[in-house]
Amino acid sequence: MDTTYAHAQANLASLCDYATSTLEPVVIRRRGAEDVVLIAASELRSLEQTLHELRSPRNAARLFAALARAVERETPPRSVEALREG
Repeated sequence: MDTTYAHAQANLASLCDYATSTLEPVVIRRRGAEDVVLIAASELRSLEQTLHELRSPRNAARLFAALARAVERETPPRSVEALREG
C-alpha cells in the first residue's frame, strides 16, 4: 500500500492496524524527502532474524539447500518432534 504523508498523518491509527493485520508494508511518500515504510514490529523482527541467519555464507548455503529440497519435495515433511529426534 502507498499513501501520502498528509494521508498517513491523518490516518495513522488505521494504517497501523492495516500494517499489523495484513503484515504488508505501508509506503509513505514524502515530497522533497526520502519515502519511509510503516511495518508491523513482528515483521521487522522476522526480517532482522532472516538477515542474521543469511549473514554467514555457510549457513545461507545450508538454508537455501533446505529450501530447494522443500520446494522439490525430495524429503517428505516431518514434524518438529521427528526433526528433534534426528
